[in-house]
Parts: sequence; C-alpha cells; structure tokens
Amino acid sequence: MENLQRILLLNGMLVVLVACFAGFMLLFQLVGGFEVWPGHIIEIPVYGSSEGWIRAHTGGFLNGVLVMLIGLALPSLRLTEMKNKIMAYGFCYVAWSFTLFYWLGNAVPNRALTFGDNPLGESTGLSIAGFLPAGPSVFIVVILLVIGINALRRK
Repeated sequence: MENLQRILLLNGMLVVLVACFAGFMLLFQLVGGFEVWPGHIIEIPVYGSSEGWIRAHTGGFLNGVLVMLIGLALPSLRLTEMKNKIMAYGFCYVAWSFTLFYWLGNAVPNRALTFGDNPLGESTGLSIAGFLPAGPSVFIVVILLVIGINALRRK
C-alpha cells in the first residue's frame, strides 16, 4: 500500500506542476509575454484562449490535489489489494487524461469535446487525441468515487 500511496502522491504533484505551467501560459496569454523589468515584456506567443488556460490551470490543480488526497486516504478505505491498485492507477489515469484534455482542448476549435465537429468548431487529429483518453475518464472517476464512498460506509 505504501508504494501505491507514493505513486498517487507523486502523480498528484506532477499534475499540479503541469497545472502551474498552465498558469504561466495564462499569464503569457493575458500580458502578451513575460515581464523581465517593469514595462519591458518579452513577447511569448501562446496558443488557445485565456478561458482555456484558466480551465487547464484550475482543473489541473484540483485533479492533482484529488489524486494526492486519495493517496493519503487510501489506508482508511481498507480495500483489498486489487481494489487499492484499481483506485491508485485509476485516479492517476483520470488526472493525466484530463490534463491532456485541457491542454489539447485549448488548441483545437471543438475544444476536444467530441470526436467530430460540434457547434464550437471543427474536429482535428488533436481533438481526437484530447477526447479519446478523457472520454472514459468521466465514467471511471465516478466508479472510483463510488468504490471509495462504499468503502467508507462499511463499518
């Protein structure tokens, strides 16, 4: 179990680190680059929108914290060895797939919300790359949370 906790904590921290990079991308998007001296900004081109970077920053941060919380809570769930592995690797997969979704969704017209075109825009190869791993995660995270809730409800 200790190894699974380390895996969860490490992955959670890495997802938060990537979310911090999304925060830098938001900053560069908002001010047009990086200020090296008051009033002197080095231009840094950034793809996507400010709204997309806000989602990548806050969503990534919250996903990373969730993975770390699961890592800390795992012993209290008193699950079988197999269910502990499912929880650990499942939450890591969910967090990374959503991270990829946020970053790629900000780069494509349809926001990687569907395989095909949608009212937001056309689909591209990056749309599919963002949606394909994240689509199942919407269901996986619910299943994992139900496993955790049921474990905590047991006496």
